[in-house]
Amino acid sequence: MRRRKPPAGAVAKAPEGLPSPLLENWAWQDQAACAEVDPELFFAAESERGLRKHAREVVAKALCRTCPVRRECREHALIVGEAYGVWGGTTEEEREPALHGRRH
Repeated sequence: MRRRKPPAGAVAKAPEGLPSPLLENWAWQDQAACAEVDPELFFAAESERGLRKHAREVVAKALCRTCPVRRECREHALIVGEAYGVWGGTTEEEREPALHGRRH
């Protein structure tokens, strides 16, 4: 029996830093407290600064504290180098030192 080639454009290997494209590697996201929440809560608008940004992040992080997969989310952000948004209860500024340390 011959093995079939994957269709053109199929992902056979995950990009560097990402887990392989197997469903079980991403299933934790289905349990996330934010699964049905507008993603804008977790990502700053281009013009958002100061108190407005901080207030949004406080609300996002409060939701993260209730999340059963917060650790997995935070680890994902660190592994893949998420540069934007609140992930696993951490902001980009809070993750930056850890990301910087992993690059060297």
